[in-house]
Amino acid sequence: MRVLLTGGHAGDNPQLLPLLDGIAVARIGPGRPRCRPDRVVADKAYSHPSTRQAMRDRRIRFVSPEREDQIARRVARGSRGGRPPAFDAETYKRRNMVERCFNRLKQFRDLATRYAKRAAYYQAELTIAAIILWLR
Repeated sequence: MRVLLTGGHAGDNPQLLPLLDGIAVARIGPGRPRCRPDRVVADKAYSHPSTRQAMRDRRIRFVSPEREDQIARRVARGSRGGRPPAFDAETYKRRNMVERCFNRLKQFRDLATRYAKRAAYYQAELTIAAIILWLR
């Protein structure tokens, strides 16, 4: 699990690549940890063409629906607009597990109301809540 805390008005999309840079999944047996996920499933907030290009450059499958304004822009350009990006609806349906996890974390009152004003305290509370949910 990787957590990246930002300011209150920081956008989601610019934080995706730094978040992915901090991932390291241990392998079974010997070898370096795996730093590249097989796929990233995200909502429309991450559906920017630069994000899609960054995922292609890293050879990561990216599953995210295209925003309406991006569809309109692509259609308005006609044949120069290119093809619509690939979208795996079956994989995207499993994204609800992430949303359910956020809802379970919000059951911890300190996390939902942000009583902790310092980032280190908030991250510690988030880590403890994640451990409690994992152990249940």
